[in-house]
Amino acid sequence: MRGPLVRITSVLVAGTSLLAAPAMHPAALATAEAGTAAKGDLGKDLDAILADGRLKGATVGAVVRDARTGAVRYSRGATASVMPASNMKLYTSGAALSLLGPGYRFRTGVYARAVSGTTVKGDLYLKGTGDPTTRAADYDRLAAQVAARGVRRVEGGLVADDTWFDAVRTPSHWDPTDLQYYYAAQTSALTVAPNDDFDAGSVEVSVRPGAAEGPPVAVGLAPATRAVKIDNRAVTGAPGTPSTLAVNRAEGAGTIVVSGSYPAGAAAYTTLRTVENPSLYAADVFRSALRKHGVQVKGATERGRTPQRSAVLAARSSMPLSRLMVPFLKLSNNMVAETLVKAIGREKAGKGSWTAGLPVVEKYARGQGVPTARLKMADGSGLSRENRTTAQDISTILRKAQGAPWFGIWYRALPVAGDPDRLDGGTLRSRMQNTPAAGNVHAKTGTLTGASALSGYVTDASGRRLVFSVVLNGYQGAAPKDIEDRIAIRLAGGDPAAVRTFRASGNAPQLECSWIGRC
Repeated sequence: MRGPLVRITSVLVAGTSLLAAPAMHPAALATAEAGTAAKGDLGKDLDAILADGRLKGATVGAVVRDARTGAVRYSRGATASVMPASNMKLYTSGAALSLLGPGYRFRTGVYARAVSGTTVKGDLYLKGTGDPTTRAADYDRLAAQVAARGVRRVEGGLVADDTWFDAVRTPSHWDPTDLQYYYAAQTSALTVAPNDDFDAGSVEVSVRPGAAEGPPVAVGLAPATRAVKIDNRAVTGAPGTPSTLAVNRAEGAGTIVVSGSYPAGAAAYTTLRTVENPSLYAADVFRSALRKHGVQVKGATERGRTPQRSAVLAARSSMPLSRLMVPFLKLSNNMVAETLVKAIGREKAGKGSWTAGLPVVEKYARGQGVPTARLKMADGSGLSRENRTTAQDISTILRKAQGAPWFGIWYRALPVAGDPDRLDGGTLRSRMQNTPAAGNVHAKTGTLTGASALSGYVTDASGRRLVFSVVLNGYQGAAPKDIEDRIAIRLAGGDPAAVRTFRASGNAPQLECSWIGRC
């Protein structure tokens, strides 16, 4: 890993209302409130921020509430139905911590019906339960366990058992043009993560130019796999010429096409592309690891089900859900979200599917006070444009979470404004820097074309903790992240005049910034 998954930046005690400020003497409270009022009226200031011309004709949902009492400090369009983008992960993550528990782990196992001496009689089975954190090195360790049992030969084939989840790999309403990109990978009970961000179901494609103009470029895959084919049509261009390199996988295809020209002398280019069959991908990586450890599999690799009364030859448990929350929320990892929905469905409804899991998450939300009619969950990540909720209900989820025993885990896993560390600041690391919101705002971001959101917690100038949610739909131009930032900075005690002139750095992306590497 690039660094520790969790860095504790404040003292948090599970099971307490962590956002409630210490009681203030009435005179001190009056002084603090007077000081806040002197800086401007909150309602007027937020109205002025939301009067931005880019929001003309847009649907605006905004609410600010006292984190302890729930009292509304500001509200505009709070019950308007909005597309939340990745703010949907607030529902999914809260439900997962409540229903699966912070200690929940995914398990992967290797099984056989019979072993005689150094030989597996029949097939070898690789069974997964959805672990999105399993990397090539983990499959290597599983293979080493098999070899350590003395196994040297498998008379049958290798069976990839992905039956813990159903066979529906992507929601039907996801945009087909997204499906080759890692943030829209297929969800499977057996998969591979190519990196420490746990972008499960994808493979890293690397391209290196030749030494001089003319020859084909060199293309590699990591982890190395025969489950993905490469059609290399790209050539090395003259030094200094523009790159026209393209790396594409057509929907439903098992081949990645590399085309165009890449100039000699250029640095290696790497990108991620999804795979068509993540289960067979995982099995192929495992089979290669078995071969490396001296275990030969005679038969073919295919999908199937592990028979009952099979013996365990090797096993792996993932990190607990409490640790997984950090890369999940900090980096807005869609594949973790969808895996959790299916895991919830399997554990609570007996079937690892969206149709089983999503109603359970919605039931959790109802239990927190979210009206049934105002929440529509089409997926767990927020990538679907069919998701609907309200800013009011997001604020309810945020406020109610404070009383949960896992709240400290969740709060620390949210992105932190202006914190440059990737696994602390997450999708907010380059936002609100050098403002009162920096290191103060803990919030979930969200971006899809035409939808932008920021919801979380902030401490105001008087020392009170606030819950806020801002969801913007149908605005003009690029995602108005500076509007969200101005609201958060103002809530953090920023001077109203300075807030009005605040400008976000860079151009706002049209997708969650971590998905396109622009955080």
